[in-house]
Amino acid sequence: MVPARGGSKGVPLKNIHPLLGIPLIAHAAQVLSQVPGIDRAVVSTDNEDIAKEATGAGLEAPFRRPESLSGDLVSDQQVLRHALTTMESLDRARYDAVVMLQPTSPLRRAEHVTSVLEKLISEGWDAVWTVSPTDLKYHPLKQLTVGEGGVMEYYDPRGTSIIARQQLEPVYHRNGAAYAVTRECLLEQGTIKGARTGAVILTGPMVSIDTLGDFAIAERHLRGA
Repeated sequence: MVPARGGSKGVPLKNIHPLLGIPLIAHAAQVLSQVPGIDRAVVSTDNEDIAKEATGAGLEAPFRRPESLSGDLVSDQQVLRHALTTMESLDRARYDAVVMLQPTSPLRRAEHVTSVLEKLISEGWDAVWTVSPTDLKYHPLKQLTVGEGGVMEYYDPRGTSIIARQQLEPVYHRNGAAYAVTRECLLEQGTIKGARTGAVILTGPMVSIDTLGDFAIAERHLRGA
């Protein structure tokens, strides 16, 4: 499932803005077409222009996301749950898992998605996400807050004890390349991060697109690939 609502703020209709001459969502569609084991590849959108571009790129658009699930504060779990239950109703089938590819992560490759699926199935996780290592310069224990009157404090009081980077335990951030979630995790646990969630760590460059500047960065990486 590729989530692609029409209400992006930074770049209007960001999900179909061109990247290397094709709509952003088409990059996700191209990757999905290379992943074996995917029964259906669909877009969840509330926008007809996005639906048209998505189907032109090889995705299916058999339903429209309701307005209640198209706001800024709607969770991935809500969107995935709606997509899963709607597709099961339309197909009269029961799907074992949902894979989500956010269009805003165009540097993903098919092997990233395959790795997430294989780990979910072979190791029995509730969910598996791709993540990227966070540069230790931006470690949570080095973050600061500036409060009323300009008073600066450590975001986490434990930061006061950090002297050298060797004291910091590696941390990771979600990069949007691929999520795989079992049906049970999504519908019964009610989350995309279940009781047992595993990670596929990607060490290469990743870009999460929010601005036109991010499009330029992604294009540079893709041209150099």
